[in-house]
Amino acid sequence: MEASERARLDTYFGKIARQFVPPEFPSALLVTHLLPERPAFVRAVGTVTNLRAVLPKPKSVDPAARREIEQTVPCDELTRELFANPDTAVTYLETRAAGEDVVLLDVGGYFAPVLETMCDRFSGRVLGVVEDTENGHKRYADRDKLPCPVVSVARSPLKDPEDFLVGQSVVFSTEALLRGRGDILHGRPALVIGFGKLGSSIARLLHAKGVHVTVYDIDPVRRAQALSQGFGVARDREQAIARAGLVLCATGALSLRGEDFPNLRNGSYVATVTSSEDELELEGLPDGYTRNSSGENVTRYSTTGHYFYLLNNGNAVNFLHGASVGPFIFLVQAEILAGVRMLARRDLNATIHEVPAEDRATIAATWLNYYNR
Repeated sequence: MEASERARLDTYFGKIARQFVPPEFPSALLVTHLLPERPAFVRAVGTVTNLRAVLPKPKSVDPAARREIEQTVPCDELTRELFANPDTAVTYLETRAAGEDVVLLDVGGYFAPVLETMCDRFSGRVLGVVEDTENGHKRYADRDKLPCPVVSVARSPLKDPEDFLVGQSVVFSTEALLRGRGDILHGRPALVIGFGKLGSSIARLLHAKGVHVTVYDIDPVRRAQALSQGFGVARDREQAIARAGLVLCATGALSLRGEDFPNLRNGSYVATVTSSEDELELEGLPDGYTRNSSGENVTRYSTTGHYFYLLNNGNAVNFLHGASVGPFIFLVQAEILAGVRMLARRDLNATIHEVPAEDRATIAATWLNYYNR
């Protein structure tokens, strides 16, 4: 990032922080992708909270960004296992913020499995969670009862530009890997599993490139939406998997089970928009399959009479090329700061909340002042 761009970004976040300064500064733990531009957001979080630790999302860590952040804030290893066991989760929270009021800034629902225990056993107080993604939103919404407030920005209109551009980057990276093997998208029927914001964006972008797209989603409403937009909609999931030359998994949950892989068409490609641990049950792949490199970031799985290719080891394919969505990501990051102030007021009930429309308008107006030039 150029010095002038960095200065503009820091000035923008400084303005946002002043607009959403909390009445009292809580402590915070921050889960985030550590992309090259992310230190500015981390610094902004540190201006409205006592930031105790950053937990970088695995497989999306820029080394230079991490080194910059570690100069002022500890970076701890993030795994699903860390927050799957109540004892390890509480112990970790105690080591970083014992006896303090804490907000948890999440990307993907990492804290959801142990949130109740953390609220009950922590020596301080968990004020609540700010969640960034649709996948994480669902993890919190699926709980019978929340022990603290959750502010979700996953369905904010300020996130729409990000979702579109993430879809664009997924298609770009997928096409780049195919071309690196001397292959192309055209003439290769695609199956998009999941027709949410990202899945619908991917489907539209593939269609614009002349790819025949079929959609599968467990939600009949989304299937109807896909049909109304001119996409083929799979009646039979297994048949759709068997016919596709490219399968793009965009559910944020389990898209392909172990028994699905042998049904893939020979030579088909599989890519995801999140992590392999969420989308793919690779450990359920039947015995007999071997894996070999088939080009940069392409793995060939094969057994007698069958083979398929997995892009980026099943992790988010767009992170191979930086996953940048430009300055539009700063809209959502500003909304996360607004969510911190909501939780710091300590007057929300233990349900899922959204940032008020007037706060979104303030963020958008500020952003336009800096980036509509």
